[in-house]
Amino acid sequence: MLPGAKRWLLLALAAAFAVSCFSHYFNRYYLGIAIDVGINIILAVSLNLINGHTGQFSLGHAGFMAVGAYTAAKFTLVFSPHFPETMAVPLQPFFFLLALTLGGLLAAVVGLAVGVPSLRLRGDYLAIVTLGFGEIIRVILQNMESVYVVGCLVHSTYGRGFIAVHDDEVAAGAMGVNPVRYKVTAFVVGAFFAGIAGGLYAHHKQFLSPTGFDFMKSIDIVVMVILGGMGRTAGVICAAVLLTLLPEFLRGFADYRMIIYSLLIIGLMMARPQGIFTFRRPAKAAGR
Repeated sequence: MLPGAKRWLLLALAAAFAVSCFSHYFNRYYLGIAIDVGINIILAVSLNLINGHTGQFSLGHAGFMAVGAYTAAKFTLVFSPHFPETMAVPLQPFFFLLALTLGGLLAAVVGLAVGVPSLRLRGDYLAIVTLGFGEIIRVILQNMESVYVVGCLVHSTYGRGFIAVHDDEVAAGAMGVNPVRYKVTAFVVGAFFAGIAGGLYAHHKQFLSPTGFDFMKSIDIVVMVILGGMGRTAGVICAAVLLTLLPEFLRGFADYRMIIYSLLIIGLMMARPQGIFTFRRPAKAAGR
């Protein structure tokens, strides 16, 4: 575990604790936006593990988010009423974390079920399969009545395998790295955190609709990864923050907001195809 990562984790935990203690003093609108930013960061960083670090191209991330959202919401609705009101407040954090964990685990199981048969595919074929999976999840729902871990995983000894598979599968296989195993692992971990984000989304919004997890939601997450720079965790976080806040700043142009938003994204992708937060160090001159 990297020393720098520990410091960031402790800082994040301290900030989360402070916000939770004083949240009733905050403006509800700005607090809601901050929560949306956090959820999108989880989604973007977890997809970056699949698309950026391991070199796959998944378009079904919103499907895993939906699995986590509905699982966490169902658990809370079913079990929370069975406890006395005197116990409800002390147990709320416990049941909230348990609901999130269950949502993440079920999303990971679904990710494994999708990943094992499909991740032998590459490129456009994988994108089509994961896109189809996302749409299947949405249709099923319509017919029914965190960043720290990913960063440490990628920079660990095991995580080098993700990057090796991304760079050259044939060379990685020759060195004893099983590309399929690493692809499935990345897919499962990414799906788990997408499920966690879905659980957070469900408890934050307190209303779920299958249309909220459609193809466009997956595209939104992919755009965050691409604009942030594939495989650049810090860049993806910045892009998630930017693309969450940008529509809010455009509310004054309500009639044209989505047009302006789309044009800005297209312009950014044309101007910085490698990612707006990807910066290369200048190469050193020969002999220096």
